[in-house]
Amino acid sequence: MISSKRARRPSSKFVIYAAIVGNLLVAATKFVAAAHTGSSAMLSEGVHSLVDTGNELLLLYGLHRATARPDRQHPLGYGREVYFWSFVVALLVFALGAGIAFYQGVAQVIAREPIENPSVNYIVLAFSAMFDGATWWIALRNFKGRKPYGALFRAVRDSKDPPSFMVLFEDSAALIGLLIAFAGCFLSVSLRRPELDGVASILIGVVLALTAVVLARETKGLLIGESADPSIIDAILRLAGEIDGVANANGVLTIHLAPDQILVALSLEFADNLTTPMIEARVLELEQRLHASHPSVVAIFVKPQTPDSFKTTFERRFGQSPPKRQPLRRGSEAEHRGNDDIRRDVLD
Repeated sequence: MISSKRARRPSSKFVIYAAIVGNLLVAATKFVAAAHTGSSAMLSEGVHSLVDTGNELLLLYGLHRATARPDRQHPLGYGREVYFWSFVVALLVFALGAGIAFYQGVAQVIAREPIENPSVNYIVLAFSAMFDGATWWIALRNFKGRKPYGALFRAVRDSKDPPSFMVLFEDSAALIGLLIAFAGCFLSVSLRRPELDGVASILIGVVLALTAVVLARETKGLLIGESADPSIIDAILRLAGEIDGVANANGVLTIHLAPDQILVALSLEFADNLTTPMIEARVLELEQRLHASHPSVVAIFVKPQTPDSFKTTFERRFGQSPPKRQPLRRGSEAEHRGNDDIRRDVLD
């Protein structure tokens, strides 16, 4: 069953809109400053901001495409468009942002052209820091929520919503780049070493390359397919075990089709006395309860299966026995079916 419901994520889009406005303002001021001063680092920063603007537009396009309804060619929908375009953004940060910055830096080291009117650079860097700092703070507050700061890196690894942390990473790289550009400009002028401006541009390229590698790594797993959060998996198994007529919730496979779209495949053992219409009614009840408690679950497939058959299938696919979980006591409802415990085997 494919649900037509799509949870909205206005907070992620708001962060992207704010980043687009900020990056356009920053890019314009940086290019003007680069034209007046001839600073290679400032030109690299301008290109960086322009690339970031294009990246945000691609993220918005991915979010829009992910809401398209399923069709015959794509029966599970277009949710993974978010992950595809997020991966493209990571590649662009590396190819365009880091590549151009590195090229500009090498060219400046070779040419050794001095910076003119460095005060213009300092003013632009100050305004850029203000704009980028504002969008960075918005992105941080949106992604952090109530999580402690120490849990942010783990939250990035566990996140199923790349746009929410990609803007944060890009803005963080932008602020680091501004510090490097300031240091390069200041040292180049004060020490009369024009090549230091080029070195700063090369370092900015390194920062962007590292950022791109991290973003690509995080989005690659989602593009391939990652399971839902363990808490959601446990909740699905618990809810399935509470359905009258389900003797065992053997296990579950989940995969994110998009940040707010989860596919669920359940292995359930039904009571022997249930007829086919009764099983269909239990499955319908399970679907309704799952959609009510977890709106992100958009597709549910149920396979009637004995625990032994499930174990055999699991071992054949994964090369190991399914993990054991603490049995869930069912009380009187389980006793009514002559089964005191519900074993929950989870496919991690």
